Amino acid sequence: MASLNVGNLGEYLREQRRNAQLSLRQLADAAGVSNPYLSQIERGLRKPSAEVLQQVAKALRISAETLYVRAGILDAERDGEERRRDGATRAVILADPTLTEAQKQALLQIYESFRKENGFAAGDGAKDAQDDDAVEAGSRSAGGADADPQQTAS
Repeated sequence: MASLNVGNLGEYLREQRRNAQLSLRQLADAAGVSNPYLSQIERGLRKPSAEVLQQVAKALRISAETLYVRAGILDAERDGEERRRDGATRAVILADPTLTEAQKQALLQIYESFRKENGFAAGDGAKDAQDDDAVEAGSRSAGGADADPQQTAS
């Protein structure tokens, strides 16, 4: 049986089980799963469901969320949700008929810089500099001292 890509979940589970001074059989009994199944999870041969991870976490007295992240369950859900929210925000800005194209671009650049500041956007050094320039340009077009009167008029 080939090893599945479940991160270091199995190694982490084994370490937590040993720290709790439980045998594989004891943990399997406490979690309500079979001994061979738990062994396969620890060796990376099986990818457990969220329900099984929750049972194992409860038996180990650790956070189920920690196991979800290690198994790649939680990140995938969060990433998908984040992409949907980001796409929706961008779509609303681009669809607003009351904004000029320059204003839309300035808003998108400001939005991206805030996301980046909060750890949601990745970029290289050149993009970082562009984002910094965009924030300054966005501030000017939003009504700063150097703003173009035609772009700030309502």
